[in-house]
Amino acid sequence: MARYTGPKSRIARKFGEAIFGADKVLSKKNYPPGQHGNSRRKKTSEYGIQLREKQKAKYTYGVLEKQFRIIFEKASRSKGITGEVLLQLLEVRLDNLVFRLGLAPTRDAARQLVSHRHIVVDGKVVNIPSYSVKPGQVIGVREKAKSLEVITDALAGFNHSKYPWIEWDQTTLSGKLLHTPERADIPENITEQLIVELYSK
Repeated sequence: MARYTGPKSRIARKFGEAIFGADKVLSKKNYPPGQHGNSRRKKTSEYGIQLREKQKAKYTYGVLEKQFRIIFEKASRSKGITGEVLLQLLEVRLDNLVFRLGLAPTRDAARQLVSHRHIVVDGKVVNIPSYSVKPGQVIGVREKAKSLEVITDALAGFNHSKYPWIEWDQTTLSGKLLHTPERADIPENITEQLIVELYSK
């Protein structure tokens, strides 16, 4: 399973955002990485700005280039605004929804839960992080995994009402995808139009 395994704090500092989750380094060093972090910065070209936005989306959702391009091509063939559809397709990935449900503290941890067969969709084990969940499907935790420390710790104090497209059931530790999220509901700070412009060249 291909995924980014490099230095995360460095990437977060590059974008000036905690794209991998809470990061102590980011609050201490709120400037770009490198020897000359705050010194003269050349004006970024239009292409550079577009590329940066694509990289931010890839790192945020934990998707590598080949997979990201496939998702973009699927979005461009779909009805609706390509950039919005792209983000919606990323949002309904199983690993992202496990993270949104508060079952894992980060998308990386969510991906691991899925890969290690701790997550079920409609009662069946699914171990593919990129699995696309459809509205109406229920994501839950396997019975023997419900006491896992990573899950109980992540759920402690988690606010499930912040994502209106998901319905959470505390008694069964499961959540239902009610509908595909609207762009206005997706909290990620990504300018998707720049990604569309980059791929349209």
